[in-house]
Amino acid sequence: MIKIMKYFIRTFGCQMNKSDSERIARLLEKQGYKESSEMAEADLIVVNMCSVRQSAVDRVYGMAKKFAKLKTQNSKLKTLLTGCVSKKDFLKFRNFFDFILPIKTLSLWPRILKKEKFHFLPDQREKNFVEKFDCDYLKIKPKYKNPSLVFIPISTGCDNFCSFCIVPFVRGPLVCRDHKEILKEVKEAVKNGAKEIWLLGQNVNDYRSPSDEKIDFPQLLKMVEKIPGDFKFFFTSPHPKNFSDDLIEVLSQSKKFGKYLNLPVQSGDDTILKKMNRNYTVKEYKNLVKKIREKIPEIKLSTDVIVGFPGETKRQFENTLNLFKEIKFDYAYIGKFSPRPGTAASKMEDNVPWKEKKERERKLRSVLKKITGGSLAARLF
Repeated sequence: MIKIMKYFIRTFGCQMNKSDSERIARLLEKQGYKESSEMAEADLIVVNMCSVRQSAVDRVYGMAKKFAKLKTQNSKLKTLLTGCVSKKDFLKFRNFFDFILPIKTLSLWPRILKKEKFHFLPDQREKNFVEKFDCDYLKIKPKYKNPSLVFIPISTGCDNFCSFCIVPFVRGPLVCRDHKEILKEVKEAVKNGAKEIWLLGQNVNDYRSPSDEKIDFPQLLKMVEKIPGDFKFFFTSPHPKNFSDDLIEVLSQSKKFGKYLNLPVQSGDDTILKKMNRNYTVKEYKNLVKKIREKIPEIKLSTDVIVGFPGETKRQFENTLNLFKEIKFDYAYIGKFSPRPGTAASKMEDNVPWKEKKERERKLRSVLKKITGGSLAARLF
């Protein structure tokens, strides 16, 4: 009797990683694997890693330490690490994983998995690697975890180089999918019952179709709007500096836009924003929010913010608190700064004590709770 091989996927991090895991699942099932709900029963364990914060890396490390015991129970067990892997983490994790593979090489995995071990971490921004793999792995049809709520990447990578962010290094440069591929995936998802469509990109509103440069992000949304069906679309994550008046107009006229927007601010202080290389001021951000709310009064607005960035004084943090009170966000993702290897911020002195970072996080959450009446209400994913 032929044994059915089982796979188990653990996903850390953002919606892009969740979407990538759905493509991994489909590829493995085409190879004859069956999904297992228990890691201990799997013949292949795939960990889709996030390295945006050290806490996410630590969770992967905690999981990987269990593999040795699992291999005593199943000598044929293979372990694979993918996702956002830094060079520093690659050197540490290759002692725990049989395979470390970039997600962009997904189509090659069936051949690679026949080996005993294989560790591969190219420079994600190296021209030959980018040209060879592009974002072709996104042509692999996903196995949606929830067919009514689907994540559809429209681009990968980023060229902004915010000083705190590792994404440009672990995801490579901005590469956009062809608009025809995106629209085809949206149509198929709607046909199969999707009610919420999330368009994804590390800098989602910097989109431009590689086959027709006239099709930018607002134009793409107009095309999505015309797709028949009872669904709403959302997108994440946009950058404030790329949020054009044209985009606001398209969203205000849309009947299918879900009226929810995550607009990362990161800090409410101009000096910190400059050190972060965000390329906008607090005034410009507030003006953008004002324009959005004037055109779309019913919009629910969330944001991302980092507390304890290197050199952030108490007064500078107070500016972020005041921004929260003024804008009255409906929700916020609040992160305590942790230096990421290779980024510009990792070379700055991390001089805000961890205890102080936690206290600043607490204060922001307290302000947010008062604004929302005690209910951080938005159902997010």
